[in-house]
Amino acid sequence: MIPDTSAQDRALPRRSPWRRRIALIAVAAVALATLAISLPHLQRTFSTDTSVRAAKLVTAVVERGAFVRDIAGEGRVVAAFAPTVYAPHAGAAELKVHAGDSVKKGQVIATIASPELAAKLAQELSAADAMRADHLRAQVDARQRRSALQTTWDNARIDLTTAENDLARQQRAFDAGAVSGMQVDHAKDTLEKARIAHNNAKAGLGLADESLRFDVQAKKLAHERQLLLVADLRRQIDALTVRSPVDGQVGQLFIAERANVAADAQLLSVIDLSALEVQMQAPESFARELAIGMPGEITGNGQTWKASVSAVSPEVVQGQVAARLRFDGATPQQLRQNQRLSVRVLMDRRDNVLMVRRGSFVDEAGGAYAYRIRDDIAEKVPVRLGPSSTSHVEVLAGLNEGDRIVVSGGDAFAGAARVALSQ
Repeated sequence: MIPDTSAQDRALPRRSPWRRRIALIAVAAVALATLAISLPHLQRTFSTDTSVRAAKLVTAVVERGAFVRDIAGEGRVVAAFAPTVYAPHAGAAELKVHAGDSVKKGQVIATIASPELAAKLAQELSAADAMRADHLRAQVDARQRRSALQTTWDNARIDLTTAENDLARQQRAFDAGAVSGMQVDHAKDTLEKARIAHNNAKAGLGLADESLRFDVQAKKLAHERQLLLVADLRRQIDALTVRSPVDGQVGQLFIAERANVAADAQLLSVIDLSALEVQMQAPESFARELAIGMPGEITGNGQTWKASVSAVSPEVVQGQVAARLRFDGATPQQLRQNQRLSVRVLMDRRDNVLMVRRGSFVDEAGGAYAYRIRDDIAEKVPVRLGPSSTSHVEVLAGLNEGDRIVVSGGDAFAGAARVALSQ
């Protein structure tokens, strides 16, 4: 026979039904307690539109403090004065310096050979000599003509005196009965003719003086005008020796060595390293508020220098505006052109201002609302924001001090009115 397992069976004692009931009651009590604790959270969860993990959000607390509006960025050292030298006249240019050379003010940096100007100067010099000879000749002619007119006047005066004396003799002789009255009348006529000749000679001498003076003056002015032309040509020829306008360094060369250039062609640039400025790019949103004279700070080489805005570009390029800052006081000597420095421009400072850290919520819907967090619920509330800086934005309405809001990551809410935040 095959044995079975009946020998291994044994009867178990019956458990008391009260123990089982007590266990069920304990489990039910624990479940009710857990439900009571989690009921408020479940109610908040079911009352929201959606749920988002809190770890994906960046929050900040609304606070009061000193609100500083500034623009911070990277700047580049540029020369405040970098004049470009131009060719004063067409000709063959010869550069006397190379790019990067240090130059002093007045140092010869280029020469231009212009045979045309040299020939023109020689012609004008010859014309000036001829005009000088004409002036001297006019003076001699004037003296000769005046001498001749003076002789005529002197002869007329002598003839007048002779006629007067002859009339006096004829009158005495007529009174004595020695001559006839006809001779007296003839003497009177002669005297009248002498008087007219004398007056005409005197008037002619005066008119001739004025005419001769005008002729000589005209020759003199023509000569002086020619001398001015010669002086201008000499100035142009002297300008062919191009000199450095400032102390500095040769920048860019615009022509090749010994090249023929046209008038007013660019030759080279000279950088004045004694007057350096820092140029920065500011966002377009600050373009209307940037103004000349605003204080700023420039940091680099382990130092910080005070500065002020000296120029603001009138145009916007690729969403940015160029601004230049000038050092207050002497320009630091250790700086180099195109060196990168940190720049900060202080636009405004106010105390006791309600503000919050700046985030993407400023740009969402134009900053018309924000999500305020209370009891793990982000609630959409309307707000009104004021000016903003690189780190904070002023709160004008809609939030109170101590409120915690979502400053970044709110795009995950999809515009919901209430959002539950899960851990």
